[in-house]
Amino acid sequence: MLSGLHHLDRRLLDDFQRDFPLIPHPFAQIATQIGTTETEVLTRLQALQAAGRIARVGGTVRPNTAGASTLAAMSIPEDRLEQVAARVGQESGVNHSYLRENDWNLWFVNTAPDQTALEASLQAIRDDTGLAVLDLRLVRPFNIDLGFSLSGDHKVPRRRTAPDMSTLQEQDRPILHALAQGLPLTPTPFADLATDLDMPETAVLARIRALSDGGILTRIGVIVRHRAVGWSANAMVVWQVPEDRLIPAGEALAAHPGITLCYQRRTVPGVWDYNLYSMIHARSRQEAQDTLAAAASLPELVGVPHQPLFSVHCYKQTGAELHRSNRKVA
Repeated sequence: MLSGLHHLDRRLLDDFQRDFPLIPHPFAQIATQIGTTETEVLTRLQALQAAGRIARVGGTVRPNTAGASTLAAMSIPEDRLEQVAARVGQESGVNHSYLRENDWNLWFVNTAPDQTALEASLQAIRDDTGLAVLDLRLVRPFNIDLGFSLSGDHKVPRRRTAPDMSTLQEQDRPILHALAQGLPLTPTPFADLATDLDMPETAVLARIRALSDGGILTRIGVIVRHRAVGWSANAMVVWQVPEDRLIPAGEALAAHPGITLCYQRRTVPGVWDYNLYSMIHARSRQEAQDTLAAAASLPELVGVPHQPLFSVHCYKQTGAELHRSNRKVA
């Protein structure tokens, strides 16, 4: 639980999920802000990563900008669950895979450098398992940040404009991939990354700033594993919203306290008719249910059919694959 952590760990987890310093010695600046040393900051982040409390210090890339991605679901018989989940996890592009409380019980995010590679990955899973895979592509994001206060203080997410795709250059793909996998936890992470990519450090930092300003990177900072720090009652809530109500419903839901993600996805008519998705990260099932009840009573969502799909088990959680690389992350 967050309350059981050292006060410096709490600061690192809660205060630096975004706006990571884009300077040659970022951890030294963080150390100054929290009143400790650069060595202490690095030691604590390394320990938090080793303990599974953080996935990485790095970036999150807006879906379908630098690559292709989708949310997929499978309905797996209980006696095949472990086998099929293992097969899904073998796909290098599968970066999140969860067991959820629903007949469609395995949900995973699949990413790839391009649409062709993504389609091939999904088809390989279908072929190898003999099971259907729902391909639920993103249509419209309302909040895709997933950075929120771990102290329980609910804040309205930052409003994001559409990404400036003119910002993206072909040379950016390995940089984005590296940020999605995680920066080296060293005093000079950008210099080390620049060496790996055979680029000047100034050029790497300039590209990261441009990608952040252009909305290709949604945030840069400490990527927390929420279940490992006490936020273990997490539910993906799916909503079946009439088309003419969808945008106001999505905007209202995204701004509601306790909603940590919100986006529209394609449906599979007659099989999966839910078009609006939201995540609730909570410290107890009751807290999650209270958040859902309040959200369902919003004027824009009153009477809208919905289902909470609580996560039961995490099979895989890694950074997105945006570039074929042999780089090893520290």
